[in-house]
Amino acid sequence: MARDTGFPDADAGYDFARLRRQAERARLAQWFTRQPADVNTILPFDEVIAALGATGKTVLGLQVVEVSSIVGSVDRTKDFDRYFRPTSSRLRERWQRIAAAQRRGESVPPVQLYRVGSMHFVIDGHHRVSIAIARGLTTIDAYVTEIHTRISPEGINAPSDLILKDHRRLFLSRVPLEGSQAEAITLTDPFDYAELAENVEAWGFRLSQEVGEFLSRTEVARRWFGEEFLPVVRMARRAGIRDDLTSDAELYMWVACERYRLVRRHIWDEKVFDELRDHSLRRRR
Repeated sequence: MARDTGFPDADAGYDFARLRRQAERARLAQWFTRQPADVNTILPFDEVIAALGATGKTVLGLQVVEVSSIVGSVDRTKDFDRYFRPTSSRLRERWQRIAAAQRRGESVPPVQLYRVGSMHFVIDGHHRVSIAIARGLTTIDAYVTEIHTRISPEGINAPSDLILKDHRRLFLSRVPLEGSQAEAITLTDPFDYAELAENVEAWGFRLSQEVGEFLSRTEVARRWFGEEFLPVVRMARRAGIRDDLTSDAELYMWVACERYRLVRRHIWDEKVFDELRDHSLRRRR
C-alpha cells in the first residue's frame, strides 16, 4: 500500500523501492517454481499485432481505463515487468520525480494507450502507469486508440501465447473461414494449424479436379467445413472415437491422419470408422 507521510519526495522513494522489491521477488519466485521464463514479461505490442494481424484502428479519445487491463508496451518492454514494476534502479530518478509531483497535486497529462481486445498497451506514460499501480489506483485517464485485428486476442497472457495466435492467423489466411466456423477450429499445438491447412488445401485440390473448375480459397474453406469437417466430426463422435479429445478440430486431425495411414484412401465409410474406433481403443489400453 502507498505510504503517505506528507513528505512527497520520501513517499515517492518508498514507493519505488517497494515496487523494485516486488519485481525481484517475482523474478526469484518464477525461478524457484520453474514457471515459464516469460510469466512476468510485459507483452510487446508489435509482436502481439504481428501475431493477430491488424485490420484497422479507431481513435476513441479520452477514456477512463482500468489499470489492471494495461499489460503491454509499444517500446519499453525492458524497463518494466508484466505488472509495470521497474526492472532496474536506473529508472529511479525520473520515476520518483513524477511520483513526487503527483503527490504534491501537480497536474499530470493522460497517458496514451492502444487497445487490443480488452488489453491496453502503453504508447506514452509508462512511469505514470507504474506510479498508479504503486499508489493502488484502479483507474487512469488515457487517450485510447483501438486496434482491430484479424483474429481474437482472447487468451493472450504471455509472449509465448503469441506463437499459437500467429499460426492460427496464418491458418485463417490460407483457409479463410469466418465467424462461428473459424471459432470452431481450435488447436493447442501451433504447428498443427499448418498441418491442417495443408490437409484442407489438398482436399480443395481434389474437389477442384472433381468438379472440373478452379475454386477460390474462400469457396474451398466453406465447402470443406460443411462437406468434410462437420460430417466427419459428427460420425467420429457417434462412433465413440477418441472421446478424450474435446476439440473437434483435434479430433478431425487425428481421424483424418489415421484414416489415411490405415486404409491409404481418401474415403469415409462405416468400415473406416470401425477400424479407427478399434485402433483408438487399442492405443488407450
